[in-house]
Amino acid sequence: MEKSKALFNRAVKVMPGGVNSPVRAFKAVGGNPLFIDRADGPKIYDADGKGYIDYVSSWGPMILGHNNPKIRDAVKAAAQKGLSFGAPAEAEVKLAEKITNFTGIEMVRMVNSGTEAVMSALRLARAYTNRKKIIKFAGCYHGHSDSMLVKAGSGALTTGEPDSLGVTGAVAEDTLVAAYNDLGSVEALLKQYEVACVIVEPVAANMGVVLPRDGFLSGLRGLCDTYSALLVFDEVITGFRLGRGGAQEYYGVRADLVTSGKIIGGGMPVGAYGGKKAIMEYISPCGAVYQAGTLSGNPIAMAAGLAQLAMLENDEVYKHIDQMCVKLANGMSAAIKDLGLKACVNQVGSLCCMFFGIETADDYQAVMGADTKLYARYFREMLAAGIYLAPSQFEAMFVSFAHTGNDITETLNKAEMVLRKMKSEGAL
Repeated sequence: MEKSKALFNRAVKVMPGGVNSPVRAFKAVGGNPLFIDRADGPKIYDADGKGYIDYVSSWGPMILGHNNPKIRDAVKAAAQKGLSFGAPAEAEVKLAEKITNFTGIEMVRMVNSGTEAVMSALRLARAYTNRKKIIKFAGCYHGHSDSMLVKAGSGALTTGEPDSLGVTGAVAEDTLVAAYNDLGSVEALLKQYEVACVIVEPVAANMGVVLPRDGFLSGLRGLCDTYSALLVFDEVITGFRLGRGGAQEYYGVRADLVTSGKIIGGGMPVGAYGGKKAIMEYISPCGAVYQAGTLSGNPIAMAAGLAQLAMLENDEVYKHIDQMCVKLANGMSAAIKDLGLKACVNQVGSLCCMFFGIETADDYQAVMGADTKLYARYFREMLAAGIYLAPSQFEAMFVSFAHTGNDITETLNKAEMVLRKMKSEGAL
C-alpha cells in the first residue's frame, strides 16, 4: 500500500481530506484509503498492483462486474463520435425507452447523478401538489441536496434539523423525519402537515441493508393516496438491481415518481427521475418546473447505459447474482452461529450486510446499536486478506454477475478466518 499512502499524502494537500467523496477517506474504519489503479470482473487493483475481491462495485452500478467488454466497447464507439453535444441525440431516446419499458414509468428525464435526480423529483412533487413539506425516513440517504441533509431527533417524529453546515433552518424545516418501517409515524405527520411527498429507499441500503417489513411499502402507498401526497421511491440502489423493474416490481408497489442513479449508465456519471406523464409534464419545457443540464443525456453515458441494460434483459444475470448473494449471506450467518457471535446478516437480492453487536437490524434504532468499532477491525483484517468491503458499517455489500462461486467461497473462508482471529484475541 506504499503507493496509495504516497498518493494520499499528495491528495490531502490539494483536496479536502484527500478525497472527492467523504466515505472514501476511511474515517469510519481507520487507516489510509486505497487508491485504485484498475478494475476487472469481480476485482479491483490498487496502485501497488494488489488485487481485491470487490463488494463495493462503485457503490452498486457495476452489476455486471468491472470493465465489462461490451460496455467498454460501446463507450469507445460513442467517444469516437464526440464526448458531449449539448443537444438531443438518438441514444437518449433509446435509453429512455428502455427504462420506461423495464420499470413501467411513463416518462423519464435524464440528469447527471442520483443527488440531482432526487433534488429534481422533490421540486416536481412540490409543484404538482402545491405543498412544501416532504417526509423522509431516519437512516435513508437521498444524496446531498440541502433538503435531504436532515437528521432525526431523539424521537421518531421530528421536524428536520440541518445535518450539515451551510444548510439553513428554513430549508430543513420543510423536511419531516419519520421512522422507517413504522407506518404510524408517517400517518401522524400526514395528519399534522400538508405534505407534498413521502420519499423512501424501498430497501434502506444506506443504513446497512434494512428490509421493509411486510406491508410497509404498500402501507405507504395507501397513506399517500389517502392524504393526497405523492410516493417517491429512491431506487438509486435498488433500481435494476432487485430486478429489471427494481423495487416496484420486486415488492409489487407502484410509486408516483422514481429516481435512478449510475446503474443506468454502467457506472458513468448519470441519473434519472421519472413517473406518471401527468406529473412529468410539469417539467420545463412542457410546464413551469425548471430543471436543466448541459451534460444531461450525455452520449457516452447513454451508450454505456444502453449496453448494460441490454445485458440485463438476460434472466440469468439476476438468477446468478441472487444465488451468489444468498450463498454469501448464508455462509456469513453460519460463521456467526458456529462462533457464537452477537451479529446478524440481512440480505435481499444481490444486496447484503453483516452487522456487529446486534441480533436484528430491522429499523433505524436497531441499526444504531451496531458496533462500528468491531466492523472497523473486521474491515481492516478483510482488506489485508484481499477482500474489499465498504469502509462503513452502514453500507451494503454488492454482488455482481462477475462474482463466481469460487470468489464467494474464498470470501467466506477469509471471513471465518478473520472472525476466529478476532474472537481468539478477545475482540468479539
